[in-house]
Amino acid sequence: MNRIAIVLLATAVVFVLALLAAAAAGTLARIDGATYPAALMRAATTFAAVLTLAAAVTGALAQFLP
Repeated sequence: MNRIAIVLLATAVVFVLALLAAAAAGTLARIDGATYPAALMRAATTFAAVLTLAAAVTGALAQFLP
C-alpha cells in the first residue's frame, strides 16, 4: 500500500471513532436528564476533544519518523 492510502484509512478510522465517542457522550448525557441542546453540546465537545487528541498524538509520533 502506498502512504496516501494508509493516511486516508487512518483518518477515516479516527473520524469514525470520534463519531462513536460523540454519540455515546450525547446518549449518556440524554439518559442523565440533559436537554437535547445540552446533550448535543456535550457530543460536539467530545467529538472535538477526540480529534484534538488524535492530532496531538500524531504530532508527537511524527517526531520519531525519518
